[in-house]
Amino acid sequence: MNSSIKGIATATLALLTSYVANPAFALPQKINHPVTVAKSQPLTDTLIIPGERVGAIARTTTKQDLVKLFGASHLVDKTISGAEGIGSFAATQVNLNQGRSLLVVWSDNTRTKPLDVRNLGSAWKTREGIGVGTPLSELRKKLGDFKLYGLAWDYGGTILLDSSKLSRYQGKLILRVDAAPNASEKFLNDYQAVSGDSTFSSSNPHWKPLGIRLAEIIVVLNPSQ
Repeated sequence: MNSSIKGIATATLALLTSYVANPAFALPQKINHPVTVAKSQPLTDTLIIPGERVGAIARTTTKQDLVKLFGASHLVDKTISGAEGIGSFAATQVNLNQGRSLLVVWSDNTRTKPLDVRNLGSAWKTREGIGVGTPLSELRKKLGDFKLYGLAWDYGGTILLDSSKLSRYQGKLILRVDAAPNASEKFLNDYQAVSGDSTFSSSNPHWKPLGIRLAEIIVVLNPSQ
C-alpha cells in the first residue's frame, strides 16, 4: 500500500474505530430490511445533510422529539451490540413505510443526544442523490474515482471519502457498498480479487460483475471526542 493510500486508510479506520472506545457507537451490522408499518406519520423531508440532519432529526433531537415527530407507536427502543460484540448501546428504531425507516443511535442511555442515524431506507437521499441502492456506476459519477476497502471483513466496502469529490463529508458520513446476493458464488474469482483488508480503486474491473450497490449509510450527527 503506497503512502497516500495508507494515510487515507488510516484516517478512515480512525474515524470508524474511534467510536469503539466510546460507549456510544456500534460498528455497522448486517442491514435488516426496514419494518413496514401501516398508517405512518406523513414525511416529506427525506433529505440527508451529513453532520447536520436526517430529515427532521437534527443534532439536538431527543427521544421525546421523535415521539412528537413520528408518534410513539412507530418507535421501538432497543439495545444494539458494539463493534465485534463489545459493549451495548441505546438506540431507537423509527418504523415508517415506503423506504423511510431508520435507526437512531444515542450517545448515552438518556436518549437525549443522537450520535448517528443509520439503517436508512431507500427514500433517504443526500443532496447529490446518493441513497441506499445507488449502483457503483452512479457513485463514480458523483464521487469520481475513489478508493474503498475490500469486501468480506469488518470494514468491508467502506468508501474512503477523503479520496473522493465528497471529501468534505469525511467524519460526517460513512458509506458502505456490498455485492449482489450470491455474487461471491457466481463470480468467485472477481469477488476474491476485491476482498480483504486492503484498499481498491472504484475503477477496478473486478467490481463490475458483482452488482455493487450502496448498502449502508451512517450519518454522524454528534461525533465522539
